[in-house]
Amino acid sequence: MPRTPLTVALVLLCFVGPLSTDMYLPAFPRMTAELGTDASGVQLTLTSFLAGMTAGHLVFGPLSDRYGRRGPLLGGAVVCAGASALCAVAPGLGWLVVLRFVAGFSGAAGVVIGRAVVTDVARGAAAARLFGILMPLSGTAPVLAPLAGGAVLGAAGWRGVFWLLAGVALLVTAAVVVAVPESLPPSRRRTGGGGELLRTVRAVAGDGAYAGYTLAYTFAFGTLFCYIAGSPFLLQNVLGLGVGVSSVTFAGGAVCTALAGAVSARPAGRVAPERLLRTGVRTVLAGTVSLLAAAVAGGLTVAGCLVSMAVVCGGLGLVLTNATSLALARVPGAAGTGSALLGTAQSALGAVVAPLAGLGGADTAVPLFTVMTVCGAGAVTAAGWAGRAAARVPAARQSP
Repeated sequence: MPRTPLTVALVLLCFVGPLSTDMYLPAFPRMTAELGTDASGVQLTLTSFLAGMTAGHLVFGPLSDRYGRRGPLLGGAVVCAGASALCAVAPGLGWLVVLRFVAGFSGAAGVVIGRAVVTDVARGAAAARLFGILMPLSGTAPVLAPLAGGAVLGAAGWRGVFWLLAGVALLVTAAVVVAVPESLPPSRRRTGGGGELLRTVRAVAGDGAYAGYTLAYTFAFGTLFCYIAGSPFLLQNVLGLGVGVSSVTFAGGAVCTALAGAVSARPAGRVAPERLLRTGVRTVLAGTVSLLAAAVAGGLTVAGCLVSMAVVCGGLGLVLTNATSLALARVPGAAGTGSALLGTAQSALGAVVAPLAGLGGADTAVPLFTVMTVCGAGAVTAAGWAGRAAARVPAARQSP
């Protein structure tokens, strides 16, 4: 198991993306007025950040496989800090959109390379335990970030939020300098130009078990993304909860996910991660099916919804931890590329399913739970496919 300073640094790297995405959400109304734009204009700054992060995944992952982890990681952190600081003094919406893209692109380095570093320094049960710490904590960030952003907004305005994000990026830079050594020696780095890069991507994506584990992670995350997108309408419009109670209820889901991830980490080495993954995806599906059945029957209650969502979030803690560990264990020679493809698939599916959850309007939960159930079924199918593929071609025999 890696030493504590490295673990803390990896946790900070996991927080960069969620904090940068969600911390300034409470500032949207004030930004609209001060920048002289409308809601769609301000939302474009979020879209550009997510687009930059998706592109950054595809660049920094393969780049770290070729040149090592530490250099691209430091470069990304420094640029992210600078871009966030410039966002704080941006004179208009156009500049803010461009700078948010740069911040997303550079911030992706921490997310994608952080996962690759775990694969470099830990194997098997040790990697599963470390992911059991990192993945649940990164899942709590979307809940905590708006609360922190709201507090800063009241004291320093929306520009103060970006100054805080710049400070977080500088803290991450310092953590990398102090605690993250170069984990990929030159003898294990990929060589060659664009042709070699494409061959590496094809080899990684073509490994059936890697693809299955990645899809299990992606579909399971899709259920979470649907819930995040639809929860304000579900909790307030459908279940009739107040804003404050809704926030506490939503935070409870993050706590369940974190606890399940911690539980998943403890038996690592005694219980096969494949078994924990299967248990997780089936738990997620069972929770979503119960929610959908209650919504269709018109019997959805606050208590029933909370219990079922606790089941879903508990299953997610098992899936996100073990699917990540199993997927990257399949491609130890190209962990950066494997991490990049996993992150890209996650972002792409999230962008697709979030709008579908609201197709029926703000006063029904049936579309939301239908999409969540489809994602849960996809996770179960993908995990089964991954298990069969891994049995046919054991990890020791593949080497992309």
